[in-house]
Amino acid sequence: MSVLRKIEAKLETMAQGDREIGRYIVDNPDQMLRLSAALAAEIGRSQSSVVKFSQKLGYASYQELKLAVSEAKAQEWQVPAGVIHGSIEVGDGHQVILKKLIGSKLLSMQQTVAANSERILSRALDLLDGARRIHLVGVGASSLVARDFSYKLMKLGRNVLHDSDSHIQMANVSTLGPEDVLFALSHSGASIETLRIAELARKRGTTVIAVTGLHDNPLSRVANIRLYTIADEERARSSSITARDAQLTLTDLLFLLLVQRQPDANDHIHNSEAAVSVLKAERS
Repeated sequence: MSVLRKIEAKLETMAQGDREIGRYIVDNPDQMLRLSAALAAEIGRSQSSVVKFSQKLGYASYQELKLAVSEAKAQEWQVPAGVIHGSIEVGDGHQVILKKLIGSKLLSMQQTVAANSERILSRALDLLDGARRIHLVGVGASSLVARDFSYKLMKLGRNVLHDSDSHIQMANVSTLGPEDVLFALSHSGASIETLRIAELARKRGTTVIAVTGLHDNPLSRVANIRLYTIADEERARSSSITARDAQLTLTDLLFLLLVQRQPDANDHIHNSEAAVSVLKAERS
């Protein structure tokens, strides 16, 4: 994931001084690249505070941070021509809302893919592939994504547990063990039901894979493996739509990667489609 997106995601949890530096870099990356020691003076901070900010992000020096920002700018994905990304306002017309919504969706999906390294995705795939049982948990819109992912995993012949009732989810988790995996979705990472279920799973020795926002949150601290979703609900003003799309993008990617590594995946999918086609034929 680009350093600019990392800084943006962490702004709310930064100290005031770091937040001022981070906000300037996110809002003015081109100016930041042109400035050297003058950056500190530009934002009214000391040079040492800028160096410490760089180190907190994992860079040995401010120059290394500048290089990372330069690479991020070079690789930055551009919204397709004609697509607008920004706040959807009350007075916007139908076409403007449509373009802004599409822009928000595309940006969220692209950034979500960029936020998850191939290494961590492979680790998550190994755990899902080798799990005795996979329990999927989420509430609200995350529950809908969990259900969709559970259907896909069932098509591959996987032993999957999912229920929209949090009480049943908790009861199911109480039967899990070290051979199982809990796949927990919560973009905020603060959904109390999902958090309590994840905590119980850890106590049972079950591996917890969390799909959550990049910001520090309770669910990410409980999880063994963290997969990230990037969504700008503030700009979209659209009831978890971009967060849901980010989650769907990530779970669809995991499904396709599992299909790729499972030799008999196509046979399972074909059998599932053949079984459903009988019901479709009867309706017609």
